[in-house]
Amino acid sequence: MSGAIVIPRNFKLLEELEASEKGTGDMSVSMGLVDSDDIFLTEWNGSILGPPGTIYDSRLYELRISCGPDYPAVPPVVRFVSKINLSSVNASNGSVDRSLPALANWNRSSTIESVLVGLRQAMNSPQNRRLAQPPEGTMF
Repeated sequence: MSGAIVIPRNFKLLEELEASEKGTGDMSVSMGLVDSDDIFLTEWNGSILGPPGTIYDSRLYELRISCGPDYPAVPPVVRFVSKINLSSVNASNGSVDRSLPALANWNRSSTIESVLVGLRQAMNSPQNRRLAQPPEGTMF
């Protein structure tokens, strides 16, 4: 790691916010600040459009993402606001478990978007794609 340039937390988060606002990247996921006046860029909203051909198809899932003071050295805390039945998600409160590959393999170059995309990939996995789901529109 010696000689590596470490991008400060806020610079990285501003870069992620700008990319999201410009609509670059995966268009099946989106994210933005909960409060546009949040100078610490801590609390984020996220959304995932369920993948076609799965039980999640055409559903829009809302999430909350919290980037603590040690981000990006430490992954964000992610939880679903929309009720969902998905491996790696706590069925009682919607918290995403660190066993999700996008969180388990987290490194400084990972992004909030990479976590949202990882969750969408989990929706498409054989063990999850047909799981019975709570009624659409229900929240944790």
